[in-house]
Amino acid sequence: MSELNLPQAAEAKEPHVNVAAERDDDDDVTTLYAVVDANGTLARGHKAVSAARLGTGTYEVVFRKDVRRCAYLATIGLSGSAGASLPGEITVVGRSGNDRGVFLTTHSSGGASADLGFHLAVHCAGDDDD
Repeated sequence: MSELNLPQAAEAKEPHVNVAAERDDDDDVTTLYAVVDANGTLARGHKAVSAARLGTGTYEVVFRKDVRRCAYLATIGLSGSAGASLPGEITVVGRSGNDRGVFLTTHSSGGASADLGFHLAVHCAGDDDD
């Protein structure tokens, strides 16, 4: 039986492998979010200031605080409670030149740039800057 996937065995051999720096408070996480329609309209959000469609399949979302050191998670989706989005892909990265911004691109399943609505969550640890 292989022990390659057993956490205790791995930690016993190499305790420093894949271990994040420990913090005193693991609960100090802020989640910001934005739900954006395909035309770039901010449908709703938490601490989201604005959203804009910059071109076909390219968007910017701006929050009330610096999000540069946060984690970004996005998925294609509609803002409403009915219907289904076209399938597609999404990429996300911090916005160049704006510490409060996130840059996203949306694409059809075939890889072509496409205007698609999305949900964006931004998880930030250890700060309460508003």
